[in-house]
Amino acid sequence: MTSDENYSIFRECLSSAIVARSEKPKTKRRTKVKRGGRKESTVTSSEVVHTERANPEELAEFIDFIASETFTSFPEDLRTLSYAGIQHDPNLSNTYIPVEKDAPLDRSVLDSICTITPVDVTETLSVYGLIPETTDFPDFISPVLSEYISSVTSGPPEWSATRADACEICERDWIPLSYHHLIPRGVHAKVIKKGWHDEWMLNSVAWLCRACHSFVHRMASNEELAREWFTVERIMERADVQDWAKWVSRVRWKAR
Repeated sequence: MTSDENYSIFRECLSSAIVARSEKPKTKRRTKVKRGGRKESTVTSSEVVHTERANPEELAEFIDFIASETFTSFPEDLRTLSYAGIQHDPNLSNTYIPVEKDAPLDRSVLDSICTITPVDVTETLSVYGLIPETTDFPDFISPVLSEYISSVTSGPPEWSATRADACEICERDWIPLSYHHLIPRGVHAKVIKKGWHDEWMLNSVAWLCRACHSFVHRMASNEELAREWFTVERIMERADVQDWAKWVSRVRWKAR
């Protein structure tokens, strides 16, 4: 992968995190009138009616700024990290690949990256309420880096022949895609034991941008995804997914 390709992937990983933190649920409050004419406002979880979302064009510019400033501050070996690279350089693997699967990036490596991140990045994230304080930046960027590193160092998937030209939810065709297991791997054993699906269906995938990929995992548990939402067609029947797809398809940034 080239540095530009890696940047595109990093920007998508970062975009997913920023989009998730930018959504603010709005609720409908019900007013009760008690004896004596005093009013009391109450709200229950069932009364959450919709999510307030930022202007897509402005959000895209914001994401592009944060991604560019952050990525260009990375060490060169992190900006150009690849599957081939870690196969030929054990030091790269020792530095960036956790010993245990799905473990976070080594704290000393994370701290060294955060130390050289421009102050403008951490202060901007804090000012816009995406992190409580600038000192919380490591906790914010850690899962983003883990997703980025996992993506650029993954070998070619066996499902590459199924790759789509555009995200199968939002239909954006100009950003990197990742493959989503329609039947999550974590519940494969249970799926077979319960007889929910035939074994040959276990490796069915959908090609999604990272924002849509994260949205799908937020909308339902792995078990619910396996039982109810195991095809793109079923997922797209949901009103919340249709609303999300319409909104996120408008989040665009300028070419780098």
